[in-house]
Amino acid sequence: MVTMHARARTVGADCPHCGSASARVHGRYTRRLSDATVGGTSVVIELLVRRFKCENPACRAVTFAEQIAGLTSPHARYTPQVRRQLTSIALVLAGRAGARLAGALGLPVAKDTLLRLVRAAPEDPVGKIRVLGVDDFALRKGDSYATILVDLERRCPVDVLPGRDAEPLAAWLKDHPEVEIICRDRAGAYAEGARVGAPQAQQVADVWHLWHNLGEAVEKTVSTHYACVRAAFENSVPAAPPTSDDIWLTPPEPAAAMLDVCGRDRRLVTRTRERYTAVRQLLDDGSTLEEICRTLRLDRSTVRRFARAGSIDELLVKATNRSTILDEYKPYLNQRWNEGCHDSTQLHKEIATSGFVGSIQTVRRYLRPLKAAIAAPPVPRPAPRPRRIVRWIMTDPGHLTADEATDLKEVQVGCHELDAVTRHVRDFAAMMRDLRGDQLLSWMERVLADDLPALHSLVNGLSRDIDAVTAGLSTSWSSGQVEGHVTRTKLFKRQGYGRANLDFLRKRVLLTP
Repeated sequence: MVTMHARARTVGADCPHCGSASARVHGRYTRRLSDATVGGTSVVIELLVRRFKCENPACRAVTFAEQIAGLTSPHARYTPQVRRQLTSIALVLAGRAGARLAGALGLPVAKDTLLRLVRAAPEDPVGKIRVLGVDDFALRKGDSYATILVDLERRCPVDVLPGRDAEPLAAWLKDHPEVEIICRDRAGAYAEGARVGAPQAQQVADVWHLWHNLGEAVEKTVSTHYACVRAAFENSVPAAPPTSDDIWLTPPEPAAAMLDVCGRDRRLVTRTRERYTAVRQLLDDGSTLEEICRTLRLDRSTVRRFARAGSIDELLVKATNRSTILDEYKPYLNQRWNEGCHDSTQLHKEIATSGFVGSIQTVRRYLRPLKAAIAAPPVPRPAPRPRRIVRWIMTDPGHLTADEATDLKEVQVGCHELDAVTRHVRDFAAMMRDLRGDQLLSWMERVLADDLPALHSLVNGLSRDIDAVTAGLSTSWSSGQVEGHVTRTKLFKRQGYGRANLDFLRKRVLLTP
């Protein structure tokens, strides 16, 4: 450590309370100030400070300590340069990590000191804002949230509000009547807050959230009509003409996804049906979701999923449409079975050499239904997963591979409803790409003309927010920047280790470049 001794050479000093000059020295004491390091070595300045007696009888201060410009400030233990360095470290790394870095740089400091420095840092004035972005983020997911406000023209956050209700946003907007455009998601609270706080502003619904809502409706539709998809792909397998050496006595039907190898309902299917029936019954009796959770001893998210399902088929598709580690080896097992190899141990060894990591019991369960037949039936063509079909529908046709385009065409041919959904999605994508919000009403009419309940629900929601949705499809403004700042805010939140409150997080969001 390097210690430097210094003292002031001025004759007198001005009283910080009344401003009058004084040259009467009341006493002296030594202040220790941490300064910037030299070659990685800590530097401490021992400053001899004089305390003057105020000569103004009307001043409330009897004595005052002299301050040296650029070096000291009242009660400070760091020079202004070190204070700026520590504040910068705390803004970037927060308390614990910042304290470790500062110690390595020769500026030992406690993590709580860094938190206090950030909280005391001054904020820049907000200034005039014309285009505002609004979005929420979780402080504790499912428990507490906050709202971030971003100036989309300057591309920087301007404030962080507690909660995600309409009142704080409306109060903030009333203090900024210059706001002309507000970009937001489709949350009703933000729509109400913007309407009350800034009636003069145009609300713009974010296109990403619109596209996401459309994707959710498409996924529900695919789940509802997945039986059509499965039938279309299974029936597309060409049947090979039987020969005298390749005929099974009683050809077993391929086990359905909802049946086990013995032809009984799988336990998962039975449990899903029982839970769905119980939840629907309690809902019909007027029970709330919380009461159903307590009665059935289920998690709230599970009860909410069962309550929102349009039918039991929608739940069974997600519950039973799961791949297994044996799927890619089934054609080989059928081929070897038809060749006369019925030894499950031998077949397990053969596929194990090709990378199969399952147990022999998995192979035995698959081969058990084949023992009643002379030859194994052809393996049915597996249907694509529902989410894969959703991805095909939501992807630009020019970005699909040839195989994906062929499979999607087969899905469209096998199900009229999914064909209609594909056409509606592509029309909506064209509106988004070309900024043709004026076509929204005609698109909604075409959707309502088809038997698509999930998309009808989406259209009803768009109708309640029609002005903002039309503006979102007609302008280039969106909440993309806001989502980026939300991602950065989540990083700040995790760096804080849960030690600091919203005020500290707000300072980091606003002051970190």
